[in-house]
Amino acid sequence: MAHVPHAALRPFVTGMVGYRSEGLPVAVHRGLPSPYLTLVLTIGDPLGVLAHPDPVQAGGSYQALVGGLHVRPALVVRPERQAGVQLNLTPLGARALLGLPASALASVDVELADLLGPAATELTDRVRASATWPERFAVLERCLARLIRDDATPPPEVREAWRVTTACGGRIRVDDLARHVGWSPRHLTLRFRAETGLAPKEAARVVRFDRARRRLALRAVSGQPLDLAGLAADGGWYDQAHLTRDWRAFSGLAPRRWLSQEIGFVQDGGMAAAAASLP
Repeated sequence: MAHVPHAALRPFVTGMVGYRSEGLPVAVHRGLPSPYLTLVLTIGDPLGVLAHPDPVQAGGSYQALVGGLHVRPALVVRPERQAGVQLNLTPLGARALLGLPASALASVDVELADLLGPAATELTDRVRASATWPERFAVLERCLARLIRDDATPPPEVREAWRVTTACGGRIRVDDLARHVGWSPRHLTLRFRAETGLAPKEAARVVRFDRARRRLALRAVSGQPLDLAGLAADGGWYDQAHLTRDWRAFSGLAPRRWLSQEIGFVQDGGMAAAAASLP
């Protein structure tokens, strides 16, 4: 079930999705790069991660996971039964809600309690005690609103560079982006990476990929032709082969192979709900 956060939270949280499934075969789900940090609050069994985007980090299980921006897939256990709420946090949300720049979480996954202490326990306990999805979303909004730090903001030039990059679907050159914010390309790259954990060019590629994989998932769910060549052209790739190279880099698989492995998750609704929120 998808939920649009309250307007006061939208600069920090772009969306919430509640999920519950039973009876699916145990499998491995690929957590793919996106323009958002991921916050997952489990309801019941913890979330098992076999491999993190940073291969140095050992796998583990999490009651409430926060994952930073990344350019390689995570491997997540999809059990027969699972339930929880997933939130998409912006880099600005990392500072405002978690109290640290998004770069501090780049390519790693951490337990929410390690960042927020007792506030994380209160948040997860209240979500689990709620009986319905609307109640859970309302609890989340109230708890997150209390966490907002008004003084924790990135430089306005970085905020604007991020806004433009996401608004244009990643279809902008670094030189043009630097000119837009009034910085040199080198200075923009340094400051942008220091805040988000990604260089501007990496962020643009992630944004393009994220939009493309959501559109592909939505086409698969709705029974439309996949049309990878058209997907590549619409997303700013030179051709389908260029799209496939990026897809392999970000997911480890070609688009059709990725879709065939993820189709259970797609049909379960989590990806479809996220894809349906696209403009």
